[in-house]
Amino acid sequence: MTLNFRRRLALVQTAVIVSVLAVAAIAGYLSLSDAVNEQLDGALLALAETESSMLRAAPGQQPKVHDAEQGSAPPSLARLDRWVQIVDAQGKVLARSANLGAANLPATPALMARMAAGDTVFQTLDHFAEEPVRIVSLPVPGKPLRYAVQVAGSLDDVRHVIASASRMFLGMALVLLVALIVASASITRWVFRAIDDIVRQAQRIGEADLDKRLPHPGTRDEIGRLVDTLNDMLGRIDQSFQMQRRFTSDASHELRSPLSRLRAEIEITLRRPRDAAEYVDTLRSCMEEVERLTLLVEELLALARYDAGQDRDGMASTALDDIAAAAIERARAMAQQRGVGLSLQAGAQPVFAAIGDGAATLIVVNLLENAIKFTPAGGAVGIDIRRDGDCACLRITDSGPGIGVDDLPHLFERFYRGASARSGAVAGVGLGLALTQAIVQGHGGRIEAANLPAGGAAFTVHLPAAARP
Repeated sequence: MTLNFRRRLALVQTAVIVSVLAVAAIAGYLSLSDAVNEQLDGALLALAETESSMLRAAPGQQPKVHDAEQGSAPPSLARLDRWVQIVDAQGKVLARSANLGAANLPATPALMARMAAGDTVFQTLDHFAEEPVRIVSLPVPGKPLRYAVQVAGSLDDVRHVIASASRMFLGMALVLLVALIVASASITRWVFRAIDDIVRQAQRIGEADLDKRLPHPGTRDEIGRLVDTLNDMLGRIDQSFQMQRRFTSDASHELRSPLSRLRAEIEITLRRPRDAAEYVDTLRSCMEEVERLTLLVEELLALARYDAGQDRDGMASTALDDIAAAAIERARAMAQQRGVGLSLQAGAQPVFAAIGDGAATLIVVNLLENAIKFTPAGGAVGIDIRRDGDCACLRITDSGPGIGVDDLPHLFERFYRGASARSGAVAGVGLGLALTQAIVQGHGGRIEAANLPAGGAAFTVHLPAAARP
C-alpha cells in the first residue's frame, strides 16, 4: 500500500521523535549510572586512603582496621555498608572490620601482582554476598609492597537508584512521546487543512475565469507565500492566455484581410470576360496580396520557432560591423527611394556578439527597415556599434516623429501597430519588432526603445559579447 504524503510525514515525525527521545533517555541513563557509580567508588577510595594513611602513621604497630568502638559513639554513616580488610603482600588477611565477620574479601595472586605494580584496582562482585558489592584495592605506598587495603561497599542502593531513574526516564519519555505526537499531528493536520483549502479553491479556477485569485490568509508565513506564489502564477497564466487569444484574433484578422481582398478581386475579374491588360493588373494586385500573406506566414513561423526554442545558435560568434554594413547595402535602394540617408559608426576593432549570422541579420534588417519607414524624406538613419563591458551594443536611430507615448509600452507586442501604421501611412503587419525581441531574448540579450531628445526614435540592442572566432 502506498502511503500519501501526510502519512509519510507523520511516520517520519514519529520516527524522529522516538529516536531523539531514545537517545536522550539512553544518554541520561548512562550519565546518571556513571555519576552514581563514581560517587560510590570515590567514597570507597576515600575510606581506603584513610586506612592507608593510618597504617603509614604507625609503621611498627600491628595492622588493624579502625572500627568505631561499640557504644562509645553514635553509629558512623561513613562505615554503613562498608567492609574493610588489610592484607599483606601475599594476600594474607591481617585485619578486617567487625561487620565482615569471618569472611574474606578476594585477594588473588593476580590482584596482588597488580597492586605490587602500584595499581589501584576496582572490582564488582555480583555473587560475593547476598547483594552485589564494589571493591577497591589500594596498595599502601612502600617498596616492596607490605600492605594493601581493601574496602567493599554494597551496590544494592546504587542499582536501586539507577532502576528508579530508568523507570522515571521511561515514564517521562512515554509522556513526552505521546504529547509530541499529539502536538505534531495537530500541527500537521492544521497545515494540511490550509493546503487542502488552497487546493480546493485552485481547482475551481478554470480557463474561463483565470482572473480569479486565491484568498490570502493574511499572514506572511509559508502558507501566505504559497498563496502569493500561486496568485502570481495565475496572473502570468492569465496574461499568457490573454496574449494567446489576442495573438490568435490578430493573426486571424491579418490573414483574413488579404484573403478577402484576393477573393474579391478574383470574383470581380471572373464576372465577365476582360482583356489581357485587366487580367495582368488583377494578377499583379493578387501577387501583392500573396507577398503580404507570405511575409505574414514567414514571420509567424519564425516567431513560433523562437517560442519553441528553435533557431537559436549555440556558441556562434558574429561581427556586428559586417552585418550592419551588409544590411545598409541591402536597404540603400529603399532609403534612396524615400530620400533617407544611411550611416554606420563603428570602432577600429570589430565587435563580436554571441549570435548567428542569420539571427543577427534579421535583427538589423528589421530595425533598419522599420527606421527607414518612419523617417520622412530628407531625414537620416544611423547605426552605432560598440562594445560595453560584456555586451555588444547595436543602436539604430532615426530622425522621424518618434514613438507615441501611448504606443511605447506596447511597441513589442505582436500585431501591435502604432497610430501612423494603423492609418495606412506605413505598411506592415506588426510582427517585425515582436520577432526582433524574440530573437534578442532568445540569445540572452535585451532590446530597448526610446525617443531622442532632439526628435526621432532609438532602438538599442544588447547582446552577450563573444570573442573573435
